[in-house]
Amino acid sequence: MTGPGVIALLGVGKLGEALLSGLIRAGQPADTLLGAEKHPARAAEIRERYGVATPHPVEAVAQADTVLIAVKPQDMRALLAEVAGALRPGTLVVSLAAGIPTALVEQELAEGTPVVRVMTNTPVFVDEAMSAVSAGSHATTGHLELVEELLRHVGQVVRVPEAQQDAVTALSGSGPAYFFFLVEAMIDAGILLGLPRAVAAQLIVQTAVGSAKMLAESGEHPVLLREAVTSPGGTTIAAIRTLEDHAVRSAMIAAIEAARDRSRELAGG
Repeated sequence: MTGPGVIALLGVGKLGEALLSGLIRAGQPADTLLGAEKHPARAAEIRERYGVATPHPVEAVAQADTVLIAVKPQDMRALLAEVAGALRPGTLVVSLAAGIPTALVEQELAEGTPVVRVMTNTPVFVDEAMSAVSAGSHATTGHLELVEELLRHVGQVVRVPEAQQDAVTALSGSGPAYFFFLVEAMIDAGILLGLPRAVAAQLIVQTAVGSAKMLAESGEHPVLLREAVTSPGGTTIAAIRTLEDHAVRSAMIAAIEAARDRSRELAGG
């Protein structure tokens, strides 16, 4: 494939808007983007904010060369049934709905429709998304490469077998929420220790940014980076012991397993 052509984004909620804004920042012309949104007030907001057309989903699909679907998983079947008849042969369909397998999408569309499944995350807002892509039964390497190129404008991309997508959903799809939850708790701890909220927030946010950069650029295992901060008999080891006493590591693993299980439930409808 030579390019995405006209891109129709079906569903412009938080994730859909994040992807839309990222594509525009990356240089995708606004006149090649269609933002289909069922709520009129939301559609008007998207038109005003980004300068893109917001037709009805059926009309958007009829014009599109590439269709990105970013609706809630429970809305996927109804949307596919609505737009299937308008889909032109050869149009690439990209599903960003958590837990929805490509087989489900394919069975609602014309035989032979190429489908690619994507799990991305909200750091797409700042061009730092982590996305994973998987091919359906009719998608070619060219289709995958096209989707990867689109997503690479807004972060990093990895290609995985579709059987691993529920794990991806639990780990990186939901992952930003885990980090925000931890930062929230650390800010509260700073307030408890007597720091003003703004100071505590600045300390923790920059610490998170710096720590993430060390992880990304050093190439070292997180255990080694943690040990470099952990002096014998010091403050850090006292904190780590308390975290272990409260089974924080076990709780995190259990939480991610729960997210994986919920992704599987969504796939089952």
